[in-house]
Amino acid sequence: MNSRPDRDVLILGGGVIGLACAWYLLAAGRAVTVLDQGAVGCGSSHGNCGTLTPSHAMPLAAPGTIGSALRWLLRPAAPLRIKPSLDPALLRWLLAFARRCNWRDAARGAAAKLPLLELSRRLIEDLVREQQLDCEFSTPGTLNVYRDARGFAHACREHERMADHLPRYEVLDGAAAVAREPALRPGVAGAFFNPGDACLRPDRYVAELARIVRARGGVIEEGVRVERIEREGRRVARVVTARGTFTAAEIVLALGAWSPQFAGALDLRLPIQPGKGYSITWARPRLCPRVPLSLKEPSVCVTSWGSGYRLGSTMEFAGYDTTLNRTRLDALRRGAAQFLHEPEAGEPVEQWYGWRPMTSDDLPILGRAPRLDNLVLATGHGMLGVSMSAGTGLLVSQIVTGQAPALPIDAFAPQRFG
Repeated sequence: MNSRPDRDVLILGGGVIGLACAWYLLAAGRAVTVLDQGAVGCGSSHGNCGTLTPSHAMPLAAPGTIGSALRWLLRPAAPLRIKPSLDPALLRWLLAFARRCNWRDAARGAAAKLPLLELSRRLIEDLVREQQLDCEFSTPGTLNVYRDARGFAHACREHERMADHLPRYEVLDGAAAVAREPALRPGVAGAFFNPGDACLRPDRYVAELARIVRARGGVIEEGVRVERIEREGRRVARVVTARGTFTAAEIVLALGAWSPQFAGALDLRLPIQPGKGYSITWARPRLCPRVPLSLKEPSVCVTSWGSGYRLGSTMEFAGYDTTLNRTRLDALRRGAAQFLHEPEAGEPVEQWYGWRPMTSDDLPILGRAPRLDNLVLATGHGMLGVSMSAGTGLLVSQIVTGQAPALPIDAFAPQRFG
């Protein structure tokens, strides 16, 4: 190994998390190089629905999730699909997830996630304003909408039980929900309005992060695939890529769903599974939703911007399968048609999939890696990478520079997995 590393901070991954880390490290006075295997922001940051949702503090591992998964097991178009597999890593992940589907762990998870989501929500708004990010940021809140009266009543009880770990919300009956959002068809049972939520166009947000990182002196190298990470003693000695070897005083691993591929060489446990999500983007329909929607029974997210309109969501555990599953896309369209007057607008502009880095406890992995003095982990953000991006970036900069974190991060520590 070189006696002196050739770079100060090397960030592996140029998605929304890696770029947010780069920005806040640059702001803290560090020199930063970002490596990305493709074009910046081409992964799960690109095609998601772009909502910033402190309201999503409730973990996916919650009471009732296992029952729903079992009911959906033989339905290819169900919101959750688990491809039959004997992969030991997936089986261990599913078992760990199932163990956390109880109220005690759900409350602990929400209590940990909410401060990070709220911190990040504030920081993103500040960043948009101060750096003049052109990403269609707006603050309309979000609506979680139900058509099934029993399901809505059950959700009301859950919200009451978890109220101490959720941001402020309003309960709306069906008529009030449709009055709030005229794009909804009649027949709504009720909704929750989350006034603190916001939204943006995620691909433009990532592009703008890359712009301001470069403008501040950060180096972003695209098309650089990491082949292996080598350690010597308690340090990462070098990062070997298809375009050469990199060394750095500090390394931040922000590789999202690809993070586990390097865990073995680093003696790390990173129980992350790629959770495949889908989206379809159109031009705006004539009667376009004014408020981002979460259509609960079909698990479809609906977001609109001045530049377009998107349906997204679903969760598919099928490894790193690269096919665009038509059944999953059609499920998005059918789900939206149940709720919206105009669920589509002509021919789609884009049909997309991406892999979310899902941890078994639905919390990110954030902190210094055990037994490695120069590696910081910033991965495992699940479905909330955009929502948690700026908060994660600030916390990583504080970890690297030795400052006290802006909020407690023990719940996110890599050591929790042993």
